Amino acid sequence: MNKSSTPAIRFDKVSRHFGDVKAVDQVDLEIQDGEFFSMLGPSGSGKTTCLRMLAGFDRPTSGQIHLYGQEVSSLPPYERDVNTVFQDYALFPHMNVGDNIAYGLMVKKVAKDERNKRVDEMLDLVQLSGFIGRKPLQLSGGQRQRVALARALINHPKVLLLDEPLGALDLKLRQQMQVELKAIQKRVGITFIFVTHDQEEAITMSDRIAVFNQGRIEQIGAPSEIYEKPASAFVAGFVGVSNLVSGDVAKQLTGQPQTFSIRPEKIYMNPANTTRGADMISVDGTVRDVVYLGLYTRYLVEIQGGIDLVVVEQNLKTTSMDVLSTKGQKVNLAWHKDHISRMGA
Repeated sequence: MNKSSTPAIRFDKVSRHFGDVKAVDQVDLEIQDGEFFSMLGPSGSGKTTCLRMLAGFDRPTSGQIHLYGQEVSSLPPYERDVNTVFQDYALFPHMNVGDNIAYGLMVKKVAKDERNKRVDEMLDLVQLSGFIGRKPLQLSGGQRQRVALARALINHPKVLLLDEPLGALDLKLRQQMQVELKAIQKRVGITFIFVTHDQEEAITMSDRIAVFNQGRIEQIGAPSEIYEKPASAFVAGFVGVSNLVSGDVAKQLTGQPQTFSIRPEKIYMNPANTTRGADMISVDGTVRDVVYLGLYTRYLVEIQGGIDLVVVEQNLKTTSMDVLSTKGQKVNLAWHKDHISRMGA
């Protein structure tokens, strides 16, 4: 499928204020054609407001929004070539699956034969062939979400907006739907913009992620870049777990007082006074707490300056009794110099 060289979405200094509250504050953003792009952040960070402005449910206080080069900030929702999938599915309970999916085509007065053909295509896409006559109440949460997805895709929108669509599902089903949703996006090839507060969802599915905080974007990048090289303390703390070290302790360890972050799984833990190579940063400490989590163990290690570092190790050869016995022990922590991310002065 040929991708457009024109960005699918462009925000040009977009703001949305509610009285004195700056829900979105001077956001600049480009999303490419065919991307699976996630807007990630906590509640109140501005991500959902951006999605609502994209959909046409809300308008910017200032700035412009472009959809494939067309300025759409003042256009009503029905004049934008986008569709939205919501967390609550918003299916019609009195209609069966086929009629729910076909609803948009019925409104457009598409011929019945064409409607039926496209409904069958959508049912095949979301793996619900054979469910056409069921009512929403006869479906599981994951199946209802697939119906909502099919209904949004049947009109062939240029952009699909997804507002925390997996939030109502249990963990196992949510993880399964993450894989399926990404596979569907690859098959249809259109731009997906996914809003979530769940960093695992964003990392699992996205080509790129924008991390929102207090109405602004803190960082945009590929999942690996966001995780491995967070641009700020907020990103380091919000996307996964990260240790932040600053001030005198940072200076003693790295030679600079700049705050740096190091991910728990990047830290090696061995007996105290273990000798390390020149490419490693090393510090002794005491295991203050141990949490056995089956697949891995999380250690809380106090180092110089009274700072606690979180260390995560897979339980490849150890038992719960082995790891719990380390509490109170003196240990050495070390990590490669190139695994740290500096947060600025």
